[in-house]
Amino acid sequence: MVGGFEVGAVPFNPDGWGPPESSATNAAAAASNLPLNVPFAPFSRSDKLGRIADWTRNFNHQTRSKNPSDSVFDFSNDESFPASADDDSSFRLVDGKPPPRPKFGPKWRFQQQRQLPQRRDEEVEARKREAEKERARRDRLYNQNRSNVNQPRREAAVFKSSVDIQPEWNMLDQIPFSTFSKLSFSVPEPEDLLLCGGLEFYDRTFDRITPKNERRLERFKNRNFFKVTTTDDPVIRRLANEDKATVFATDTILSSLMCAPRSVYSWDIVIQRVGNKLFFDKRDGSQLDLLSVHETSQEPLPEAKDDINSAYSLSVEAAYINQNFSQQVLIRDGNKVTFEEPNPFANEGEEVASVAYRYRRWKLDDDMYLVARCEVQSVVELNKQRSFLTLNALNEFDPKYSGVDWRQKLETQRGAVLATELKNNANKLAKWTAQALLASADLMKLGYVSRVHPRDHFNHVILAVVGYKPREFAAQINLNTSNMWGIVKSIVDLCMKLNEGKYVLVKDPSKPQVRIYEVPADAFENDYVEEPLPEEEQVQPPVENADGETNAAANDVEDKPIDAEA
Repeated sequence: MVGGFEVGAVPFNPDGWGPPESSATNAAAAASNLPLNVPFAPFSRSDKLGRIADWTRNFNHQTRSKNPSDSVFDFSNDESFPASADDDSSFRLVDGKPPPRPKFGPKWRFQQQRQLPQRRDEEVEARKREAEKERARRDRLYNQNRSNVNQPRREAAVFKSSVDIQPEWNMLDQIPFSTFSKLSFSVPEPEDLLLCGGLEFYDRTFDRITPKNERRLERFKNRNFFKVTTTDDPVIRRLANEDKATVFATDTILSSLMCAPRSVYSWDIVIQRVGNKLFFDKRDGSQLDLLSVHETSQEPLPEAKDDINSAYSLSVEAAYINQNFSQQVLIRDGNKVTFEEPNPFANEGEEVASVAYRYRRWKLDDDMYLVARCEVQSVVELNKQRSFLTLNALNEFDPKYSGVDWRQKLETQRGAVLATELKNNANKLAKWTAQALLASADLMKLGYVSRVHPRDHFNHVILAVVGYKPREFAAQINLNTSNMWGIVKSIVDLCMKLNEGKYVLVKDPSKPQVRIYEVPADAFENDYVEEPLPEEEQVQPPVENADGETNAAANDVEDKPIDAEA
């Protein structure tokens, strides 16, 4: 090398960092060839250092060179250097690659100071968005948890229709339940046309049953229970021939119509218009013969039909419990109260359940009367006066579904148990109350029947029996008599405008509404089988002959009594 690079005299400061403060040292530095006008500021660790070369800045000045390598040596905007500092544009950066991006920490820390306000705005906006999300989440949880009567109930979308809608059926009208709530109609007191059957006396010892001295539910295999539809009732046929009324029905069908807005499961009623008369019927093996369980509950039941806690299995179990309970709470000593005619559905010498049929007539209009067959299950003598009773049983199948254990709560918190049942079985309790009101029963007895074990659906025990007056109980469950008759009157008026023929009223399985279909005259007789037989029992499909009859013998049996062990 021809010449060397002279650094010059660098004063040594043994007392600290930086040049010494002595004037001699400063004079020596001034006499040396050190660069002038280079500022120096003493600093602590929190102070900001001036930069020699900024590899992260990217200033785009139109008046300056477009070469990005120049920007790292541009100190024109740096407060640490005076504006009059020499700007040597002859410097060129050897490596022009962009600086490496830091892997950790927020990116704004390595950016220029003037970009920070934009970053702050973005952070503020991000915090606002997070706050909005949190507020929406809290509102959603609040709406889910609050108990609001106006909220829609659990719809029965998972359940199929109670009757298969055929493609050739013609839908005439659909009525949402919201229109039913506005209806009102008052009827005068009914008159009794006929009383049939016989009643046994109620055993008052069952009123003293508690969970501690529970009583086993017995089985009544020899007593027959009849679920005969309207047009198959010989008494109703006789009254129709005598022109006693225009509309004919049973208390089961009327109560289903009256309490339709509370129903969730699908059901159907067959309507026959014959001349100027109207008959409300149910199909053989209809859903109306069974009792729904947990219909209005928010807790869904298992969907598998063979599960003992599925909706269908519980319906069959509830019907079995209800029939046996209505016979066990009676004094079975042969002492009966008999009426004008015997049971119209029993054969001679056949043992039948204790039941009385009251054929009653209501006036709906000047020239329109309704006759219905109503049932009471027992009689009790109070102060030398006989009172009619209806007997029904609520059943507990698994406490985890209802959340209330009857064995623990029935003695101390009976009101809480009833409130839970009113929430989970609003439709069933309303229908029982409507049937008691239609029959003008003086008392309705509700039994609390539970399984011996939650997984045993064959053996049950009676834990308690409570009596209520129907009108007081109707007011307690918010059941309006005028609204019930308003629904019936609107349906009757609608059907009286139809032509002669057969129709079916179906509750939609997934929506709170009913639909009216016009169906063929032979519907529900031989051609429509609800459930096919198992494969091992299927020999050949039904073959229709020239007369329109089939070989499906399973549907030819009519008016069969329901066995107590169904």
